[in-house]
Amino acid sequence: MTDDLPLTHEDIAEIAAILEKSGYRELDLATRRFRLKVARGDGGDGVTQEWQWAGSAADVVAESAATEADPDAICSPLPGTFYHAPQPGAPPFVQPGDVVGPETVIGIVETMKLMNPVHAGRSGTVGAMLVPNGTLVAKGEALVRLT
Repeated sequence: MTDDLPLTHEDIAEIAAILEKSGYRELDLATRRFRLKVARGDGGDGVTQEWQWAGSAADVVAESAATEADPDAICSPLPGTFYHAPQPGAPPFVQPGDVVGPETVIGIVETMKLMNPVHAGRSGTVGAMLVPNGTLVAKGEALVRLT
């Protein structure tokens, strides 16, 4: 690890401790700035970790391909099930006509029982929800189109 990681060693140790107490084997945390994977070893022999800065070569290629296909689309940052609302019966995060900013949550993608918020990443007005609620999506798949 380098000193420029946006999380401290203490932050990662705390995340590892939470993982040890949970029923999960691994955690994959992705933000716009970085991605951190923490996993319990098979047989309980400690915790491993890896991280990378956002914008790795593979991510840049996938994101640019999706953007070229539909430059107004907000795409899924990872594979999983896309949900419009935080829980069943709750109002959706956004609807067509809503104005969003870069930090606005437009939905969540559930991957391995972890709920990952999807942020708009830029400002605009929601033109259409491209994926029905509860749909399995691939990384880079268009979820919402801005106008």
